[in-house]
Amino acid sequence: MSSEVKYFKVNVPSDEVDRLYAKLRDTRHPTEDVVPGAGKDYGFETQWAIDLYNYWVNDYSWVEAQKHTNSFPQFTTEIEGLKIHFVHQRSNNPDATPILMVHGWPGSFYEFSEVIKPLSAESENQQSFHCVVPSIPGFCFSDGPKRRGWTMKDTSRVFHKLMLRLGYHQYACQAGDWGQFVARELGAQYSDACKVVHLNYCPGALPPELSEADLTDRERKVRGKGQDWRTSHVGYAVLMRTRPHTVGWMLNDNPVGLLAFVGEKYEEAANPRMQSKKKWRDHILTTVCLYYFTNCIMTSTLPYFENVRHDQFAEEAMKAENLIRAPFGYTSCWYDTAPNSKRAVERTGNLVFYNERDYAGHFAYVEA
Repeated sequence: MSSEVKYFKVNVPSDEVDRLYAKLRDTRHPTEDVVPGAGKDYGFETQWAIDLYNYWVNDYSWVEAQKHTNSFPQFTTEIEGLKIHFVHQRSNNPDATPILMVHGWPGSFYEFSEVIKPLSAESENQQSFHCVVPSIPGFCFSDGPKRRGWTMKDTSRVFHKLMLRLGYHQYACQAGDWGQFVARELGAQYSDACKVVHLNYCPGALPPELSEADLTDRERKVRGKGQDWRTSHVGYAVLMRTRPHTVGWMLNDNPVGLLAFVGEKYEEAANPRMQSKKKWRDHILTTVCLYYFTNCIMTSTLPYFENVRHDQFAEEAMKAENLIRAPFGYTSCWYDTAPNSKRAVERTGNLVFYNERDYAGHFAYVEA
């Protein structure tokens, strides 16, 4: 097994970019609601998708997005037979803390593009970090798993080896979405190295002995929001956890399909005020382009297929072997898919920090 770390740059050939835009312009997308006045009751609003499609065709620039992506130092290395892609932005501060930042779905390493440089900047007034931002196996420029049954625990082991390979024998970890299972495993089984964890998504259930009268206003609200998400918003997850090949064949060479399938989560799991911002639209479309150009939509379904279902997340997080032993913090973001409360989250490990950010959602690194 090669332990070599190689420089990497995103370099999509111009003819592939031209082909993407030709396919976009040749697509006949829906122009009306499924029934009059559908609004958001049947999915995202039709006008939202039309506006984003038009922005993609007429205003968005992949060339500029690729240039911005390549402003971060990127590398690949082979671990357990997989090529792992990652950003490694070192701080000039020799005392900076190494931090592993792990994305989820429908994210990518690019999800951290707004925070990598501020976190690594040397400053007298704030802590600085050596930022390591890998692509989960099967996402973007990392190889997909080579066998059945690859779980987030396997990804945790690989990312721990990545940190050791980079010379970081003690580090912090930040994650949300599927990445929180990676961070949880690191904080539970590798706490001699992963010294502290922060999550912006954390499943967990309230103590069963609590009555309705015992609940705080926050606990009632987040419980209702989580129930609504699991009831009305997980069609995408059911499809991915049961039919990865269907997802791949539908969307692999279908940019407008990817816009709808991936972009939908950016519409329904973020502060609504983000939708009109140019930077937000650019971020969605760069993520969609990364999925499209790397043909990763099918392998990006594997976390859903190989791991526990959404309705089992809380139970899984509270199992003894999955309790975070390292000190960990959690920030509850109201617009997230299933924001949680302190008393629920503290049942999943050594919680030492809790905060609420009700202006942010699932993509907190971009929103706030």
